[in-house]
Order: sequence, then structure tokens, then C-alpha cells
Amino acid sequence: MPKVLIMNLLDFKKVTKRKKVWKPKPIDVELTFSESEIVVSKTDLKGNITYGNELFVELSGYTQDELLGQPHSMVRHPRMPKIIFKALWETLQSGKEINAYVINLAKNGEYYWVFANVTPSFDKDDNIIGFHSTRRRPNRKALDIIKPFYEKLLQHEIVGGMHESEKLLVNLLQEKEMQYDEFIFSIQYS
Repeated sequence: MPKVLIMNLLDFKKVTKRKKVWKPKPIDVELTFSESEIVVSKTDLKGNITYGNELFVELSGYTQDELLGQPHSMVRHPRMPKIIFKALWETLQSGKEINAYVINLAKNGEYYWVFANVTPSFDKDDNIIGFHSTRRRPNRKALDIIKPFYEKLLQHEIVGGMHESEKLLVNLLQEKEMQYDEFIFSIQYS
């Protein structure tokens, strides 16, 4: 009897295992969307996509079936510094919202920038049950600041790991006497 139970569990794991998504090679083609449009997605506690609106599906180039259940990192562009996601996750897991500039990678290798507002979702007992992200078109002047800064963060990350990238981020924020979220918000609306 235990052998049958093990077989059933193995079969269950095979059936419920999510498909591995192939990461495309980035190409130098930028996708954009209008100022009036909002990209929306929701994830569970582990960052697996539970919802994506039509614009998210369209920009990503994946079908809704391909997106659902996959880690949101499937659309993460390789030029996106890991330290930004570390800051994002730490803030969200503390129950706070965060704003961030993110470059995403579409299924065909094209990319798109977003100004993201990510918030935890809570149940009736104030337990975090997932995350909700609304993304708007970024201010182009803000991207003129963010792009070279993210490149510096990436270079530090390549040379010295996330620790070096984090030191650079902390130094910038100390110079500006701001938290990351404040800095991002300030350049979006300046």
C-alpha cells in the first residue's frame, strides 16, 4: 500500500508542476503604452502570478494561460538590478507599499519600462495573502535618471555581488536624504 501512495504523490507532483518558461534573448525594441492605461497583476505570497489584466498579457506577449501560476520574475529583464527587487520584497513583506521603476522583458525579447506601485493584499485578520501591482507609464525624464543609475547598480553587482550594489544604493539615498520609495516618487512627479 505505501508504494501505491508514493506513486500517486509522484503523479500528483508531475501534474501540478508548472511549466518551465523559456527566457527570450533581449532585443533593443521598446514597447510603450499610453498614459491613460494601467498594467495590473496580482501574485500569491511566493510571487506566482494569479491575475493579469489585458494590457499585462498584451505587453508581456504571453497568453493568460502561460502567465498564470508562473513566477512574476518570468518578465524580469536581465538589465534589472537584483537589489531593487530585494528592496521591493523587504518592503512588501513588512506590510508596506513601494514604488519602483522596472524594466520588463516580453516573450519576444522586446522590453517595456513601468512605474510600479506594489502593495500587499491582506485578509480580514490583516495577514498578507498576496501582492497587487499597478503600473503606469514612467516619466521619460525620470528614466533619464534611472537608466544610468541602474546600469551602475548592475556593474557593481557584476563585480562585487548584490552587497556592492546595495552599498551604492544606500550611498545615493543617504546623499539625497531620502528612502528609496521617496526618491523614485520624487523623480516620477518632478
